[in-house]
Amino acid sequence: MGRIVRDAIDLQELAGRVSGQEIGGIAVFLGTVRIQNAGKRVVAVEYQAYASMAEKVLERIEGEVRRDFGALKIALVHRIGRLEVGEISVGIAVGAPHRREALAAVEYAIERVKVAVPIWKREIYEDGSEWLEPAPASPTGEAG
Repeated sequence: MGRIVRDAIDLQELAGRVSGQEIGGIAVFLGTVRIQNAGKRVVAVEYQAYASMAEKVLERIEGEVRRDFGALKIALVHRIGRLEVGEISVGIAVGAPHRREALAAVEYAIERVKVAVPIWKREIYEDGSEWLEPAPASPTGEAG
């Protein structure tokens, strides 16, 4: 079940949600707050979301992954609130019978999260801040 959280994302818990005897490969993606973007030094990032709506979209993406990639288990979690440089903002784990499906599913899931989930991001710089637009979608529906 896709989740929006305020607390730190726990990698062990995330991977544990997609493990099992039928799983041959677990792929994990962690998005973190980076120190520089577009030539500006980032101090922190603030994420805001309409949590119940965002969780419904996360669940829809999970369903797409199960259907299209043969993934048996998927866990999507996105953090909201103020995050400092280095903190995890999004975590995706996929468990599938084989590594190829797991890796492809993780890539698909993060691209879908970036363009489809109603989460707003404000980067806070040393000299101000700005709200960033969501990643643009390509003709194939993937983020650019």
